[in-house]
Amino acid sequence: MKRFAQLYGAIDSTTSTNRKVDAMATYFAEAAPADSAWAVYFLSGGRPKRLIPVRRIAAWAMEQSNVPEWLFEESYHAVGDLAETIALLLPLRREEGEVGERSLTEWVEQILLPLGSMTEGEQHDVVLDAWHQLSGTERYIWNKLITGNFRVGVSEQLVVRAIARASSIDEGVIAHRLSGHWTPTAGNFEALVARDSSDADRSRPYPFYLAYGLESELESLGNASEWQAEWKWDGIRAQLVRREGATYIWTRGGDLASERFPELLAAAELLPDGTVLDGEIMPWSNGAALPFAQLQRRIGRKKLGPKILAEVPVVLIAYDLLELDGRDMRVEPMAVRRAALKTVLGQWPTPALLVSPTIPLDSWDAARAAHGASREQRAEGLMLKRLDSEYGVGRRKGSWWKWKVQPFSVDAVMVYAQSGHGRRALLHTDYTFAVRDGDAFVPFAKAYSGLTDAEVRTLDAWIRRHTIEKFGPVRHVEPVQVFELAFEGIQHSPRHKSGVAVRFPRIARWRTDKPASEADTIETLRSILEAAK
Repeated sequence: MKRFAQLYGAIDSTTSTNRKVDAMATYFAEAAPADSAWAVYFLSGGRPKRLIPVRRIAAWAMEQSNVPEWLFEESYHAVGDLAETIALLLPLRREEGEVGERSLTEWVEQILLPLGSMTEGEQHDVVLDAWHQLSGTERYIWNKLITGNFRVGVSEQLVVRAIARASSIDEGVIAHRLSGHWTPTAGNFEALVARDSSDADRSRPYPFYLAYGLESELESLGNASEWQAEWKWDGIRAQLVRREGATYIWTRGGDLASERFPELLAAAELLPDGTVLDGEIMPWSNGAALPFAQLQRRIGRKKLGPKILAEVPVVLIAYDLLELDGRDMRVEPMAVRRAALKTVLGQWPTPALLVSPTIPLDSWDAARAAHGASREQRAEGLMLKRLDSEYGVGRRKGSWWKWKVQPFSVDAVMVYAQSGHGRRALLHTDYTFAVRDGDAFVPFAKAYSGLTDAEVRTLDAWIRRHTIEKFGPVRHVEPVQVFELAFEGIQHSPRHKSGVAVRFPRIARWRTDKPASEADTIETLRSILEAAK
């Protein structure tokens, strides 16, 4: 753990990308394979689920530090991070000679992960013993791990670069080997940095290439004829991998979802071995997209019966060909890959595998016109891709852009508040919003993102002073504060009192200039719903 804490400190203390990569590369070159595997997992964003309630950990910290609750909360508000607050308040660790140094793997596999199956009393003893053994930075990392809130300022792409530097293996090879369901074991790390790649997993997808949001006027991109435009579909990004007579469907999130889409597995039987498609899984019927909510119905089912398969059929709208006859196509220009994609799916046609249609671009005005019609296609906007672009790794600027439509928005009133999680566990950061219905307020959405840390603290203080009643961790507050809520989609929902459900709600701004009497009404929501059909 000491070496991993030193790595964390080195990363956290610099803004230099090269220094961060150097620190990680040194760690991977010197640490044991098992420790390196867990470091890759954590640095790449992997987190064990929260094993102990945050408030329980805070109570133990107050007990150990002999700090009253009011002072603990004041300290937390001053520091702004629960794990750091606890690490700072705890008494100094035992003398060096009293404890033995454990590896990162031992801390994770022998102490951290078993916490989930322990009683509260056993958890108490293990956590306190860990605090007694660890130093300040080590305690901070431990607190982050047990709360499921470990983050560090590096991207997965930088982790890949560091492993490549430590192993002298090409970054693209490392990224490919990490794709899919990579688990942190010593054997997997050794395979990750092995010079011989002949044992590559046949199911492994390629790293997904991601686009940045369009940041400037279309004309700044150059000539429209040098670009390909297509719909930005609102589904599940996925790769369909067909190798050695088997098919694997991987989502962008790294989940193997093959069994969730039997119609795609059946369709892929027609494809030749050594074919990998990149596309969007979409609910589809009669030649048109269905609302994303229909796809959510399938995702939420543990078992897919004939009824749901018939009601919500899916297709893969393929927009790229990453492998053909076992050959990596990613270095070929977009125009070449596109032509090959049309050829492959044209030779083995199936209703479940479609080629994403392109939008003719004789001018940027044509792109603007198509963008304005996105919602009619149940699309989120347009994707713009240079015809000469390679299929890269991660998110890069310049060759692919996503141009999303403006979200829907309403002015809503906060009616409930609940404490958050992780570093915001002692602040009220999860809010329920309502619209007016006559003299009443009808809840319709929950949101927790969009406010600055300063706004969260100000609002938290207001919530504590204006609580009408409490239901466990939830506070019913005076219906006074108005917020502009943005959301990507809206649908009819008989399960909600308002009759609607919105997708991806987030706070756009705090409307301190507007009284609750001027907030939007239930009729506003219904009109948006009608317009979105």
